[in-house]
Amino acid sequence: MSIQNINWYPGHMKKTREMITENLKLVDLVIEIVDSRIPVSSRNPIVHELIQNKDRVAVLGKADLSDSRETEKWCSCFNSLGYSALAMNTRSGENLKKLFKVLDQYQQKRDREKSNKRPLRIMVVGVPNVGKSSLINRMTGRKSTRTGDRPGVTKGKQWVSLPNGMQLLDTPGILWPKFEDPDVGLNLAFCGSIKDEILDVPDLALELIKVLQSRYPEMLISRYKLEGLEEEALANMEAIALKRGFIFPGKRIDYERTGRTVLDEFRSGKIGKITLEQAD
Repeated sequence: MSIQNINWYPGHMKKTREMITENLKLVDLVIEIVDSRIPVSSRNPIVHELIQNKDRVAVLGKADLSDSRETEKWCSCFNSLGYSALAMNTRSGENLKKLFKVLDQYQQKRDREKSNKRPLRIMVVGVPNVGKSSLINRMTGRKSTRTGDRPGVTKGKQWVSLPNGMQLLDTPGILWPKFEDPDVGLNLAFCGSIKDEILDVPDLALELIKVLQSRYPEMLISRYKLEGLEEEALANMEAIALKRGFIFPGKRIDYERTGRTVLDEFRSGKIGKITLEQAD
């Protein structure tokens, strides 16, 4: 499967880049939210380039779906780069108080360094479907932005206020024009940051099965009640289809339904708590 050949870089992402550049001068701090299952692949190099010397907090979102041991290692990695890093389940609000404590520290820092005292202004950035809107809704305590389990829900910039007076700027998810490493494109597609409508779902699921049978074989066996795993991923995909009854008349495999099921169950955490990128 060649993820690089997919035309997935729509015009609104160019506008988002321009929006971030234009509004950076208005903010004191950037919260960069990444997917804790793919902390490297879900970091946009363009955003890193644009932010430059701004203070940054790294939020490893969807921590309820990732391997907690790996997430802890990744937080240490981000801290070593000079970020304030913490893991969060943005849906439940886990570690929300810890995040506010970090923001209060940056507020105090600004108050010491600047003569004009005002509440902190924060920009929230990240790739599509990484959980920005869910995070903001948790921070504001109300449903201030639209959320969804698909990329492209947030369309324009939105300023929202926090109970402590701080202001957040939500921006639409932004990808970048070319993946130098094909694994980055696959990881983003596995986690739903690239729209499934422009992908071949059975092929994508087959690539995911290859990864899971190598790194989390027991979870794959347990979830789909398999006797074991074959060396070939296609054979394992067909075994999953047979177990789930995804069969057309004439005993033909329904690869589309099987692929959709595997992707959905990975993304929802039903296969298990999985991290696709190890910190070691």
